[in-house]
Amino acid sequence: MERLDKLLANTGRWSRREARELVRQGRVTVDGAAAAAPEEKYEAGACFAVDGEIISGEKRAYVMLHKPAGLLSATEDPRRPTVMELLPEHLRRMGLFPVGRLDKDTEGLLLLTNDGPLAHRLLSPRRHVDKTYLVRADRPFDGADEAAFAAGMVLRDGLHCLPARLERLDCPEEALVTIQEGKYHQIKRMVASQYKQVVYLKRLSMGALKLDPALEKGAWRYLTPAECAALRDAGD
Repeated sequence: MERLDKLLANTGRWSRREARELVRQGRVTVDGAAAAAPEEKYEAGACFAVDGEIISGEKRAYVMLHKPAGLLSATEDPRRPTVMELLPEHLRRMGLFPVGRLDKDTEGLLLLTNDGPLAHRLLSPRRHVDKTYLVRADRPFDGADEAAFAAGMVLRDGLHCLPARLERLDCPEEALVTIQEGKYHQIKRMVASQYKQVVYLKRLSMGALKLDPALEKGAWRYLTPAECAALRDAGD
């Protein structure tokens, strides 16, 4: 158990002094009841709220970002902008990092966290976590593409790809592609092996986590408890 002011400060949103002032102003509740004093001790799993907004008392954070094109999936870069610039300062102070990478010109779902063990499990090739993308090519997809993806392929540079799923959509040039790996430019290279070129790529899901359709490009939100639980199940 830890002091309430320390648990609030662990979120990165307030200093210890600011947290103590919030409690004294009566703006903090724990499990629905007003907190009496900042020195009271609680478990990190209790339900904390400030001004009615539920706040995680844990040091770990889980964020869904709708990545726009033009940003690097990295924590920092000396020359080019990164996805971290879309997050508020209190999250950047918590040491969040992207779980996996999306190419600079790829849009869509990006998970950011400071939970290293979970990130490692989700990215481990042994876990076979599905990742689904909307792909638009310069030429129509056909049945031969579906068969080639389903069989697994060896790319021209010798990369062996696990069997994947390509589902053609109403627009002939578009498909949903689901892979279990995350090799460098993998989908672009797989499509290129079928003599087509990817002109647009957007990640829609990672395991059970799906991109929130209400989330605008460049916007972020915390994962819900159900989404966090589903991710942990996927990593087990």
